[in-house]
Amino acid sequence: MPSQTNRRSLLLVGLVLAVALLLPAVAAEFRLFQAAQILIYAIAILGLNLLTGYNGQISLGHGAFFAMGAYATAMLVDHAGVPYWATIPVSALLCLAIGFLFGLPALRLEGHYLALATFALALAVPQLLKYKLFEPWTGGVQGIVIMKPEAPFGLPLNADQWLYYFTLAITLVLFLCAWNLLRGRTGRALMAIRDHQSAAETMGVNSALYKSLIFGISAMYTGIAGSLSAVIVQFVAPDSFTIMLSIFLLVGLVVGGIGSIPGAFLGAAFIMIVPNISADISKAATGAVYGAFLILLMYRLPDGLWGGLDRLRTAARARLAR
Repeated sequence: MPSQTNRRSLLLVGLVLAVALLLPAVAAEFRLFQAAQILIYAIAILGLNLLTGYNGQISLGHGAFFAMGAYATAMLVDHAGVPYWATIPVSALLCLAIGFLFGLPALRLEGHYLALATFALALAVPQLLKYKLFEPWTGGVQGIVIMKPEAPFGLPLNADQWLYYFTLAITLVLFLCAWNLLRGRTGRALMAIRDHQSAAETMGVNSALYKSLIFGISAMYTGIAGSLSAVIVQFVAPDSFTIMLSIFLLVGLVVGGIGSIPGAFLGAAFIMIVPNISADISKAATGAVYGAFLILLMYRLPDGLWGGLDRLRTAARARLAR
């Protein structure tokens, strides 16, 4: 029999899922587009969380994997006529391989040295996409435009509704896979390496294999997010994947809560919604307002939004018990 806490958690998950499924019936097309982008950023932040939150490897270059996934989809759709849905596993495998290979030499780097190496990757990828030798495939600075897909099988959905459901389905599968990965032997090994690598190796954990593997899986998640972004936005260009994208993903990770799977949704909503609120407050000082939001949030909730909600839930439970 599940405990009362587990029943409450399942009830909350069911309620959130019901709201997500009913959203297209009440939301305008633009709001659905924003909701789909929040799901996409949540996937990317979850991928970064697997690497940083659960394994302790700091990355400032995940925007590069986001760009790789987006361009893989755009080039396959535009140049080869591949269906958009078939490009997503290709992007996943591509980013998995590149992330794993990048993780091998990164084994010699830790902390801020690894952060600088991934920072260099994020700087290099947009410039490579503009390189004239690759321009026939990448479109150079002009980028690539693709068509928005319609709902298949005669479903009574417009394009935005279908893409929202398509993104939601992939998001649910990826989050379930991450939850299953982290609660098993692999997750315990990753967290053991994060907490004390020497002790983990003494217990027989192959830290080199696990660190390279999680780098690849993290890159795969972010590449899938980039692939979905290309389908929904219908456009890719090098200037869409600057270093600021990697920084925004890191901001979403910290704001949502490092080492928290549900926190990825909260962090994604923050980096999607708060910049718009900041622009509404002051168009002349949008960055200053956004920075003030960040400072205030980190001061009041140093463990992120999910950590703050968890503390509130614990305090409420203790008060009810009294």
